[in-house]
Amino acid sequence: MSEPAKILILYARFGEGHWQAAAALRQSFTKLGHTEVRLVDLLEEAHPVLNGISRYVYHKSYSVLPQAYGWVYEMTKTMKPNSLFASWLHSMGAQTLRKLLERERPHAIIHTFPTLAFAQLTRSMMRSIPVYNVLTDFDLHYRWIHPEVNKYFVATEDIRRQLCDLGVDPRRVAATGIPVRPDFVSLPSTPERRRIILVMANAGLSAASTARLCKQLVQRCHSRVIIVCGRKEAFRRALESRLNANPDVTVLGYTERLQDWMAVASCIVTKPGGLTLSEAIAAELPIYLYRPVPGQERNNARYLASKGAAVVCNTIAQLTDAVFEHFAKPESREILLRGIRALRKSDASDAIALDIAGQLHIMEEASQLRRWQQSDSGTNDAMFDLDPGSCQRRAAREQTIR
Repeated sequence: MSEPAKILILYARFGEGHWQAAAALRQSFTKLGHTEVRLVDLLEEAHPVLNGISRYVYHKSYSVLPQAYGWVYEMTKTMKPNSLFASWLHSMGAQTLRKLLERERPHAIIHTFPTLAFAQLTRSMMRSIPVYNVLTDFDLHYRWIHPEVNKYFVATEDIRRQLCDLGVDPRRVAATGIPVRPDFVSLPSTPERRRIILVMANAGLSAASTARLCKQLVQRCHSRVIIVCGRKEAFRRALESRLNANPDVTVLGYTERLQDWMAVASCIVTKPGGLTLSEAIAAELPIYLYRPVPGQERNNARYLASKGAAVVCNTIAQLTDAVFEHFAKPESREILLRGIRALRKSDASDAIALDIAGQLHIMEEASQLRRWQQSDSGTNDAMFDLDPGSCQRRAAREQTIR
């Protein structure tokens, strides 16, 4: 009986999106069966102090030095995988990953964050492990690209074409969309929308500005506003004190049921993180973006706006006007919905898991395992029923792993 396929998913906590994509993939592999999935924050395990500092600088750059972050992002966007800077980035965590691979012996590695440390190990390790990159933005940064990657799973056909134009074999790129939790995939196709505006507290506004925006939206649009603060407890308390228990505004902390609010809201005001945008697209929820910071988020915003799937606003007055128009002009709302539906992918997480499972022959072996378990003739008899191609492929895979 063959062992379950071990899948190692490497992510990072620079925002919640990379982890959420990894968690969605874990759920999809678990549904397939015959797999063992482990999620690892490689930078945290390898360099906890440096990782903590990097995360602090990353989050602060949004409010303190957004232009500097954007400059670095754009300057490195087209770096080659063999450049000194790329090699240095990919070297982070290499020795920790080597020990992890020796201990876990995974059948495949999946990245939802481009810490491609495995690329530094391929020459010295006497084994080959398939590597898959799951891109989590609507913008292509070359940090994701490396010749050791077996396949790329990307958000859009445009990114797929970009990779192919750069010389990647079209068979090694799939425009699946960005993985989101199954709860977003199973939302009703024709939800009953209410006059609710969903505001994410990470939308680039201070507590004072968020409170002012909410009051203006309630007054101008005659709607209810739901603010999701996530794990920002201090921000939540500041909002509550400024809103003075306004009956038309509900302030939430962290919630596991964001999909329930997306299913009934009329629109969302948020920052353009790849995962939040993908969740809104899955929910077919019109998107309004406020002052996206330079870097991948501004590029995400520009891309969605170019497709008619989001409205980008640079002032609170402009944002209020845009949301008011959403309610006042049904034609404006329909334009957004058409753009969103054109970008919507059906269940990216399951599609990616199925694709990788097919390449690793997981489904084939899981089916054979079930036949073994259901057989009354015993293990030895069941072994003679194996498909020869299945045996050869599994033997080749196990030889490769050794």
